[in-house]
Amino acid sequence: MNTIEHFFHRFFKFIWNAIFVLTYPVLATFGIIFIGVTYFFSFISTLLARFSTSSPEMENKSEWKQLSPESELIEGKLYKQIIFGPECYQFRRKDGIPSVMDDFIFGKKVIVLEEGLLLEKWNTTEMAQIPDFDICLYQPEADKLVKLAHIKCFDWHLSDKRDDIVYLKWFDGTQGGEMEVALT
Repeated sequence: MNTIEHFFHRFFKFIWNAIFVLTYPVLATFGIIFIGVTYFFSFISTLLARFSTSSPEMENKSEWKQLSPESELIEGKLYKQIIFGPECYQFRRKDGIPSVMDDFIFGKKVIVLEEGLLLEKWNTTEMAQIPDFDICLYQPEADKLVKLAHIKCFDWHLSDKRDDIVYLKWFDGTQGGEMEVALT
């Protein structure tokens, strides 16, 4: 190393060490304060939880419940809760008649139409492969489940219905679209 390179090496090493020595106490103090505030609020939370009379509501997997206030025909039982995601259910008819729905897993959305019930039939519950489901029309009189569309996102809704055509809007987080699906 020649003298100019040696000088710049020493100069930048001095600058780097000066910056580290001057900022270290600030960073260390911030870390200690942050940990202290976290412990303080954790302590307050546990203290308030002791005074609370309510208990966290846990959904029992073995309970059948009505999922849609509009439809009294079907009820669901929790099958699986996806971590940070939706729940999937087993469906059955409330009137006790065996149904084609007994063999499939469904999402919580139940939309009542004149032609039947619009359901979200899951094709898989494996974490790596979801969302993968079919929008189906359940016709209770014929006990028939008709596949209308295949969707690969959780965020969808019925935007419009005209005659025998429904319009489904979907959004997967980056892009969205609209589907026109015939009910017959």
